[in-house]
Amino acid sequence: QLQLVDSGGGSVQTGGSLRLSCTVSGDTDSNYCLAWFRQVPGKDREGVAGMASDGTRNYADSVKGRFTISRDIAKNTLSLQMNSLKPEDTAMYYCAASSFNPAPLKASFFGHWGQGTQVTVSS
Repeated sequence: QLQLVDSGGGSVQTGGSLRLSCTVSGDTDSNYCLAWFRQVPGKDREGVAGMASDGTRNYADSVKGRFTISRDIAKNTLSLQMNSLKPEDTAMYYCAASSFNPAPLKASFFGHWGQGTQVTVSS
């Protein structure tokens, strides 16, 4: 069983940057794909970026070139550097883990979730 704790959200203006972090504990000897999702009220959870244990990355088209996902296997941490933020990036962000490795950026493939951290971008 995995436990994920995410942090780093906040409020910024358009064009600003934030860095989200996720600490993974528990059964970390297994290979997992880790990812970031986001959700706004009334909408489905959307995959933002994912990274498999072999380093393979994938991004949603809406964040390519602006967001960078990184992972420290030894420290069991996952990060998301978000630059050039836009108001449409406003959401609750969740880190997630999947035993599918790599995994597509679909919430149904991920069985472990952090508690979420809020990102708000004002215009």
